[in-house]
Amino acid sequence: MSDVLAGYDLSGQVAVLTGAGSGIGRATATTLASVGVTVVCADIDENAAHLTAQWINEHGGAASAVRTDVTSRADIDTLVDGAFAAHGRLDIMGNIAGVPHNRLVAEVTDEEFERILAINMKSVFYGCQAAIRHMVPQGSGSIINVSSGAIDTPAPTLACYAMTKAAVAMLTKTLATEVGPNGVRVNAIAPGVIHTNFSKHNYTDAEGNEDPERVEKYKSRFGNMAPLRRVGEAQDVADSILFLCSGGASFMTGQILRPNGGTAMPW
Repeated sequence: MSDVLAGYDLSGQVAVLTGAGSGIGRATATTLASVGVTVVCADIDENAAHLTAQWINEHGGAASAVRTDVTSRADIDTLVDGAFAAHGRLDIMGNIAGVPHNRLVAEVTDEEFERILAINMKSVFYGCQAAIRHMVPQGSGSIINVSSGAIDTPAPTLACYAMTKAAVAMLTKTLATEVGPNGVRVNAIAPGVIHTNFSKHNYTDAEGNEDPERVEKYKSRFGNMAPLRRVGEAQDVADSILFLCSGGASFMTGQILRPNGGTAMPW
C-alpha cells in the first residue's frame, strides 16, 4: 500500500456517530467501517441504528448500536463514555444528527425554537464536550460536526435552521483552537442539497410516500443551481467525512468543508 493510501486505512480506530440510522449518518458509518473503523451507531430510532450496525457486521465490519436522544446530555455522555469503556479509545466523533426546519421568523413558536436549538446546536456541543474528555488525555482524535450550506446563503424560512448550523461552524473553529495543542482536530462539513430523507418533505405526498415525479423535479430544480448540475447523495458527504478523519487531513483543523456541487464558494 502506498503511503497516500495508508492514510485512509483506519484499522483499529473507534468512531461514535450520532444520526447513524439513516442518510448521511448511515453512509458515514458504513464508509468508516469499510476502512477498518469500529463504529458505535447512535440514533433516537433504535431499530434504524441496529439495522446500520447489522449491515456493517454482516459485511465484515465491526459495529454496535445505542439508542441515543441527542438532546439529552446524559444520553450523549453515556454513549461516548460507554464506547470508550468498551474499546479503550475514541478516535472519531461524528456529530451528525440533525433535523430540518422551515418557517418564517414571525411564525416560529417557542416550542419549535427550543426544539431546533436542542437537536441541531446543543447536541453538537454536548458531543464535543463528551469527546474531548477522552481525546485530550489520549492526545489524539478527530471531531467532525455537521453544519450546512445554509450558513452561506440566507433564504426565507431557514432562519432557525441556519442559525443553529452557523453556531456549529463557530463552535468547530473555536474548539479547534482550544484542543489543537492536545493533538485533537475539529472540523465541520457544510453540505449543499443532499438527496436523503432529510429533504423528503419536498417530494412526499400527504401520506408520506415518496413521489418519483416530485423527486425528479426536486433534483432538477436544485441540481441546476449547482455548477456540477446535480444534487448530492449521502455518500458524497460520507466521503468528505472520511477524508477529514484520515491521515490525508492531518494538517487540517478548524475548517468548514463544503461538499455542495459548487453552489457556494466562500473564501
